Amino acid sequence: MHGPRIAAVNDAGLAAGARAGMLLADARALCPQLVAVPADPAGDLANLEKLALWAQRWGPWSALDPPDGLLVDVTGVAHLFGGEAQLIADVTRAFAQRGLAARAALAPTAGAAWALAHYARAGAILDPGDDPLRLLGDLPVAALRLDDDVLTVLRRLGIKRLGELAGVSGTGDDPAQEAAARDALRRRFRNHRSPAANPLLRLDQLLGRVPEPLLPVIARPMPLVQRRLMEPLRHRDLLDRVVNDLAHDMVRALEARGEGARRLELALWRVDGEVLMRRIELAAPTREPTHITRLFAARLDDVEAGFGIEMLQLRSPWSEPVSASQADLDAAAENHGTALAACIDRLTVRLGVKAVTRPVARASHIPERAQGWQPPLTPVPPMQNTLAFHTRPLKLLDRPEPIAVLYASPDGIPQRFRWRGEVREVVRVEGPERIAPEWWRERSTARLRDYYRIEDEAGRRYWIYRQGIIGDGRGGMPDWFLQGLYA
Repeated sequence: MHGPRIAAVNDAGLAAGARAGMLLADARALCPQLVAVPADPAGDLANLEKLALWAQRWGPWSALDPPDGLLVDVTGVAHLFGGEAQLIADVTRAFAQRGLAARAALAPTAGAAWALAHYARAGAILDPGDDPLRLLGDLPVAALRLDDDVLTVLRRLGIKRLGELAGVSGTGDDPAQEAAARDALRRRFRNHRSPAANPLLRLDQLLGRVPEPLLPVIARPMPLVQRRLMEPLRHRDLLDRVVNDLAHDMVRALEARGEGARRLELALWRVDGEVLMRRIELAAPTREPTHITRLFAARLDDVEAGFGIEMLQLRSPWSEPVSASQADLDAAAENHGTALAACIDRLTVRLGVKAVTRPVARASHIPERAQGWQPPLTPVPPMQNTLAFHTRPLKLLDRPEPIAVLYASPDGIPQRFRWRGEVREVVRVEGPERIAPEWWRERSTARLRDYYRIEDEAGRRYWIYRQGIIGDGRGGMPDWFLQGLYA
């Protein structure tokens, strides 16, 4: 049985019976009102990285534990928060203020902290002097962060608790028996190189017998340049000159990183303390100071300097790698005309971000979902193959408009209908083309559509569809809509 599965569920979903890993169809059988949105693993990982940087307020470094965990080194910093319990409380409170639920735990090793956070009470603390096996022995072996197939093997061996695994891995009173038991377990998993597939290695990491290397998340400062002025600026020409100097400084900072700016923010500090912000987004990464200066010049016309501007700061919160290019070829392109990216940037600054877009095809057979808009130079999302469209109208309405069918033939084809107050006689009909609902994103009550290409007595051609069929159990009588016009 196949179908979309649930990646994560909130408290309301849990209360309704939904669980992570469950088929969406099964969950909706329990709760038809369940609301589901497509998962975004890449976006979740990016947010987790931002959260890891934010969590360094509690320790000098942090590491990711995908898909939803963070590890923070808090060695020697608990006293700054009033103790370990206060540190845990501060973590829980800070996450709650951001609207996030968190389970925090403190332990001498990353493995022990992970086990406590996932399988012990909330806010559990394991001191360095405590015996970890005595306090963690009752936790399930899943607390060792093992793969599912390894957990299955341990379950078949009758090992369900950490204490039971420790008993066969070398913590008993008879050293010879312990060594024999550990060797037997090691031989069973001798071909498992990954820590998540080796229970002995995971247990040793939890107990601190072997180190567990972690990859810390390191903040990457954004390119930033600024000018503190000896005298406040009040005239536009001087302001343009300082912005041009900042653009050259920013280009040098970007060149050192091998990147180009996609988003630039200019902050202007006035003498009275007010800060003015101007932001531009570029269609393609750029390191062209003249282009940057020209774009900001169009955004500074409404700046009120007041008593003067005493500091300017230019930063690039979004930058991307730029490959090396030949300056001569770029100069030739400038001489023969405006580059496409530069033209798009100027139009975007002049007309607005949402005014310059391009149409792209979407993976959907529902007409209104089969296309969308995106920034002009953003890569087109990959598609497995081209959708085999049948004859589609040249003009598609923004949303289907209901029509009143005044007379229908016995086979259901309309012979006369009213649209926008005018009655139209149908003289030719072609169809139907049946489009089924997209069951993976729509409710089970969504009805199928039968599309017809019709022509009226004046020669005008329309694209109409009947939503639903009689007796489909998903509503009353079918409704008719007009969705497109042919040329």
